[in-house]
Amino acid sequence: MVFKALADADRRRILDRLRVRGGLRLIELCEGIDITRQGVTKHIELLEEAGLVVARRQGREKLHYLNPVSIHEIAERWIRPFERSRLEALRDLEAQLEE
Repeated sequence: MVFKALADADRRRILDRLRVRGGLRLIELCEGIDITRQGVTKHIELLEEAGLVVARRQGREKLHYLNPVSIHEIAERWIRPFERSRLEALRDLEAQLEE
């Protein structure tokens, strides 16, 4: 579900906006995105189902926030293992060059 959510460019733009500034209302998330408000709502729902966005009610408004825990889990599981091998390769190269 997470990768399906991340596959769409509009959803990634929404996540980028929430990374810069959390607590955005739906109308604020619609600004600068060339899709309908209903389309943005569907994107937000999918992002919430994937655990990437959380929403909180504040009075009559619904504020949306990036869920950093899910992003951290993605990084730990899918990105860090690849970084580790690159760093080890760089360490080995440095050792060879120093010899």
